[in-house]
Amino acid sequence: MNGKRIGTIVMGCAISKLSICVAVTAWITIAHLPRAAGAQQSDKPNIIFIWADNLGYGDLACFGSTKHRTPNIDRMAEEGMKLTNFYAAATVCTPSRAALMTGSYPRRVGLDWTDPDGVVLRPVSPNGLHPDEVTIAEVLKEGGYATAHIGKWHLGDQPAFLPTRQGFDYYFGIPYSDDMTPDKRPAGEWPPLPLMRNEEVIEAQPDRNLLTKREADETIRFIKENRNRPFFIWLSQAMPGSTNRPFASESFQGRSANGPYGDSVEELDWAVGQILRALDDLGLENRTLVIYASDNGAVSPSPARPEGQHGSNAPLSGFCNSIMMEGGMRVPFVARWPGTIPAGRVSDELATTMDMLPTFAHLGRGNVPRDRIIDGHDIWPLLAAEPGAKSPYVAFFYYHRSQLLAVRSGKWKLQLPLPEQAEVGGATQKNPAGLYDLTADIGETRDLSRQHPAIVAQLSKLLEQAREDLGDGSRTGSGQRPVGRVENPRPQLLTGQPE
Repeated sequence: MNGKRIGTIVMGCAISKLSICVAVTAWITIAHLPRAAGAQQSDKPNIIFIWADNLGYGDLACFGSTKHRTPNIDRMAEEGMKLTNFYAAATVCTPSRAALMTGSYPRRVGLDWTDPDGVVLRPVSPNGLHPDEVTIAEVLKEGGYATAHIGKWHLGDQPAFLPTRQGFDYYFGIPYSDDMTPDKRPAGEWPPLPLMRNEEVIEAQPDRNLLTKREADETIRFIKENRNRPFFIWLSQAMPGSTNRPFASESFQGRSANGPYGDSVEELDWAVGQILRALDDLGLENRTLVIYASDNGAVSPSPARPEGQHGSNAPLSGFCNSIMMEGGMRVPFVARWPGTIPAGRVSDELATTMDMLPTFAHLGRGNVPRDRIIDGHDIWPLLAAEPGAKSPYVAFFYYHRSQLLAVRSGKWKLQLPLPEQAEVGGATQKNPAGLYDLTADIGETRDLSRQHPAIVAQLSKLLEQAREDLGDGSRTGSGQRPVGRVENPRPQLLTGQPE
C-alpha cells in the first residue's frame, strides 16, 4: 500500500477538540457485520458507489422532480433507503471528492483551495491528493477487494496522484472536469480532455455524448470479471457536468421535459438500470450494496445556462459553488441492498460523504487509520434502519473554499456572513447571516438568531473549535495535513505511460 498505514476504526466527532464528543476506537468483529441471504463465502458485500457530477437535490423523481424520469434510481429508493439530510463536504468537485476518498474535511487534507488552481484542480496542476492519505480503495483493497474507479477523477492528473496510485486496481475515465477543454482554457494553456485507461491516455478528446454509456459498460465489465470475489467500484459519472450544454447520447437527446440537462439526467438513470440488471443477471443483487448520490448541488441558472440546461436543488436554496445555502452541499442519497437494507425507508438523520470510508470499512472488515483524524463516521446503523439509530454528528461544518461559513448541529444551522474579499461566481457577494431551523424552514428564509441567542452562542463555540482544528481563511488549523505536490507537472501523453 505504498507505505500508507492502516489501523483501527476511529469514530468520533468531526472536531477532535470537542469535549462533548468522545472518540471511540474499536475493532470491527464478524459478529457486528450484516449478513445477506446467499452472501459470498467471504461474507463481504460488493460495494458500488455511484455519484453524478453537479446533480441537484431536486433532480431525481424520488426527490421531487416532475421534469426528470428516473425509474431506476426510484426503484433503488423503493427497495432501499433515502437519506434526506445527506451532505457533500464542499460545493465543488475537487474538495468534495477529496472528502469522499479520505473521510476527512477538504480543508484537513489541503484540497479546499490550492495555488495556482483555486477551488478545483486544473489540468497539469502540481497539486493532488497526497499519496500518504489513505483512501477508501486502499482500505478495501487491504481486505481483499478488487477495486475500480470509473468516470471523473479530479484529484490530480500527474502520475503520483492517479487512481492507480491511490488504491484502485483499475481506472477508466477522465482526470478532470469535462468543462476544462480547449474552448474553455485560458490563452490555450490547458490540454484537451483525455480519456484514460489505468495510466495510459487512450483518446485525446473523447466524445462526451458517449461518456455515460461507456462508463456503464466499463462498470458492468468489471463486475463480470470480479463476480467471484468482493469488489468495490466508485463510478463517478461525468454528467450532467459543468458545461453550458449537458451531454447525452443520441438515443436520449430530445427525450426529456427539461431539455439537454434532463436528457443527460435520464441517461444517468438508464446507466443505473443497466448496472442493476447486470447484478440481477449474475445473481449478485443480494450481495451488493449500491449507493447513488451527487458530488454537490446543481449549477445555478445563468445566461449561458438557460431553461433546459440547468438542474434543480428544490426545495433548498443555493447552488453549486455558491454561498453556503443548503443547495450547494446537500444532495440526494439512495442506498439499496436487498435483504439487508429494509425497503422503502426514509431517514432524516444527518450524514455526509465523509462517512463512506468508515462505513465501507465496517462492511468490508477493513481498518481506518488511527494515526490521523478521520472526520467521518460509521453510519451503518442508519442505513440498516436499526431502532433508535441517530446521526453521529455533534457538528457539521460548511466551508466555502477556505472560509468557514456555517455549522449545523441537530436541526440548527448558524450561518456567517461571507467575507468581503471572497468571490462567488466571479463577483463579490455577501452571505445572509443568521440562525435557521432546517426542520421547519428548509429554504432558510427565517433568521431566528434574535429569538435564540443561547443557541447562537453554543454554535459559535463550535465554530471557534473548528477554526482551531481546521483553520479558517489564512488562519492555519492544528489538524490540517499537507496537499500532495509535484515539481514540473506535465500533460499526459497521448499513448504510453505518463512520465
